[in-house]
Amino acid sequence: MNFLAHLHLASLADSSLLGNLLADFVRGNPDGEYAPEVVNGIMLHRRIDKLTDNLEPVREARRLFSQPHYRVAPIALDVLWDHFLARHWEQLENTMPLVDFVAQAKNNIVPHLSETPQGFQHINQYIWRDRWLERYAELPFIADTLHNMAIRRPRLEALSYCIEDIQQHYHPLEETFLHFYPQMMAQAKAKQL
Repeated sequence: MNFLAHLHLASLADSSLLGNLLADFVRGNPDGEYAPEVVNGIMLHRRIDKLTDNLEPVREARRLFSQPHYRVAPIALDVLWDHFLARHWEQLENTMPLVDFVAQAKNNIVPHLSETPQGFQHINQYIWRDRWLERYAELPFIADTLHNMAIRRPRLEALSYCIEDIQQHYHPLEETFLHFYPQMMAQAKAKQL
């Protein structure tokens, strides 16, 4: 899962949006570093990542990537899941339009940015200003996102080319997401994540 899905599942689970978005910027045990509700959000994010990576449909989806891209497929899939969530938002979340959800998340997170690491503050400027969460619905934006991630981390160069596998297997990947994500939503609502 990437930013949008983590925020969405966190909202369904009544968990800290800040903690869930912040989690990738926090190493080790966050206890004592942040407020308890933020720590709980960080831990929820980590459980969601572990659960998603171990789902059989997700492992099968990884096999759709070509050998040169296989190693980075989990990262590409995390971003792609946000694409499908944004594209199918109205089908999956009928309580509020995506643009309203994003505005609500921003209003929840931005007032607390000064309490977070610089890298997180920096990326937040772009998430909200450039409307990343809404633009995940656009496949060219996903291609740009993967390419930009590869530029920032040269070891992940293969991410730049994963869009080829995504385009080739788009519909089976979409079906995979639409199969497992509603189950995760139900688990979030039941506080079982």
